[in-house]
Amino acid sequence: MTDLLRVFILAVVQGIAEFLPISSSGHLVILNDLLGGLDESATLVIILHAGTLGSILVVYWRRILDLLTRDRRVIGLMVVGTVPAVVIGLTIKKGFPWLTESPAVAAPMLILTGILLLGLGKLPKRAQRYTQLSWMGAFVVGCFQAVAILPGISRSGSTIFAGRLLGLSKEDSVTFSFLLAIPAICGAVTLAIKDLVDGSEAASELPLLTLLIGALVAFLVGIAALKWLIRWSQEDRLHWFAYWCIPVGAVFTLYYWGGLGG
Repeated sequence: MTDLLRVFILAVVQGIAEFLPISSSGHLVILNDLLGGLDESATLVIILHAGTLGSILVVYWRRILDLLTRDRRVIGLMVVGTVPAVVIGLTIKKGFPWLTESPAVAAPMLILTGILLLGLGKLPKRAQRYTQLSWMGAFVVGCFQAVAILPGISRSGSTIFAGRLLGLSKEDSVTFSFLLAIPAICGAVTLAIKDLVDGSEAASELPLLTLLIGALVAFLVGIAALKWLIRWSQEDRLHWFAYWCIPVGAVFTLYYWGGLGG
């Protein structure tokens, strides 16, 4: 398989699964294992995350502008909601780094994501705006985001579920979920840059053009996936993604835990 094709696959999976509630990390960890080692250097992580961050900025630019001009309290909510992920993320990275790289962990976590999505489909409709969320509410959503550091747990699925559980409307739970994604993605990029600087991760040897193509693909696919998620959320269809996560998780749980995965 050529480098360009490998990067293309990673970029498509990143763009789709970063936003759809099916866990990008879970799919990438399993794909990496099945395909015999995709390039997941810190450089490529930075490039692909930059692409998906661009998707959020394009789709939500009006909301982000509001944060900077009118709804500045929401910036504080985003900070509070990010704290759990920072604490748990750094703890796992320092003490249990294998957890984020294990397909045997990712597979059963995909099942858990599917169960969460089925629960999402049964929650009553609410009408609260994300601007009305309490500080404790933001922290609770942040705790759900922190759990999604485990591969196979969908960040978008878990935070949307938490928002709906706290009374946010369908649209506002999605909006707050992806506003929280901005510092989360920036944090992942910062850690990748740190790994490059301190030498714990080697820079990618891929050509610059290949990396840029990867960023562009992740950006374009990310925009399409984000709009898909917004539309399906409005139509109360997000629980349909459970019918992907549960079978895929079950198959690969049997594959890894049954000894077939070596």
